[in-house]
Amino acid sequence: MTEPLILCENLVKIYRLNTANGASVEVQALQGLDITVRDGEMLGIVGASGSGKSTLLNVLGGLDRLTGGRALVGNQDLSMLSESALDAYRRDKVGFVWQHGARNLIPYLTAVENIQLPLTIAGQAGRSARARALELLDLVGLRERRDHRLEELSGGEQQRVAVGIALANRPQLLLADEPTGELDTSTAQTIYDLLRDLNKRLGLTMVIVSHDPGIARHVDRVVAVRDGKLASETVRVQRSDGGEHHVELAVLDAAGRVQLPREYLEEFNIHRRVTIESTPEGILIRKPEGEAHSGEHGPSSKEQEAAEAEATALRNPSRLSQVWGGLKSMLQKRSRR
Repeated sequence: MTEPLILCENLVKIYRLNTANGASVEVQALQGLDITVRDGEMLGIVGASGSGKSTLLNVLGGLDRLTGGRALVGNQDLSMLSESALDAYRRDKVGFVWQHGARNLIPYLTAVENIQLPLTIAGQAGRSARARALELLDLVGLRERRDHRLEELSGGEQQRVAVGIALANRPQLLLADEPTGELDTSTAQTIYDLLRDLNKRLGLTMVIVSHDPGIARHVDRVVAVRDGKLASETVRVQRSDGGEHHVELAVLDAAGRVQLPREYLEEFNIHRRVTIESTPEGILIRKPEGEAHSGEHGPSSKEQEAAEAEATALRNPSRLSQVWGGLKSMLQKRSRR
């Protein structure tokens, strides 16, 4: 098996935010996340907003420093790098593609000039930089649009130029944050096709963050992040007829913990505790006896329905009058004693 390019163990990232009244609030974006990415793999990361997937991308790109754990890319431990070494890592090892075209491109430069810019910053100038920029435009299929500026390019063309810019430094790792988020379905397909082609031709490792549930069709593997941890993994499985289908697997972390899908917890009304049994087929997880209705960790569905019914009744003026009348009568009786 190919050696991993990325190895992350027990990643923790805490942001400290200042509120309007001057207080400090801690937000834990990553809560002990483990992940491994093989060299040359094309990985998709999905999850709800606030799940931690973009924070993970920022950590891998050297844009955010970890609060705890370690992240290895190649033979470099990102948590141990100095600021200057981290700058060199971003410049030489990583390519970025962002969702918004304005973040990827400088609007007053042409397509070829946008690709030349990171080459110039890296010390490559003159004809060699121009030749390399044109080579990259060929690679993304946009040589004929080399002299067009941002407003003259479609959304899909802007993203193609952005991919060319990301490849200018010949990176080991390409990170893409919602690269098709602003594109229609047809254009998004062309971008995914381009990324897949580059992955195969260049052997480039790619990590793509997306909200698109269909990303599994375009990448080798998909992992889902929930509450700052790795929750599940979707892999391709070959069928006996030569076809393939996707299977979603729960993921165990280094401590043996597993996240159960929220829809299962809701379906079986499971809260904080479960019983675990060994069976011939495997491990059986279920709600403890005695917690079939209400428990110490939350109201049962019947209690919730009763509370909702009472709340609805109290919004009725006649019902409010009845309640107030009852309270008034009770207070009068107590005052006579």
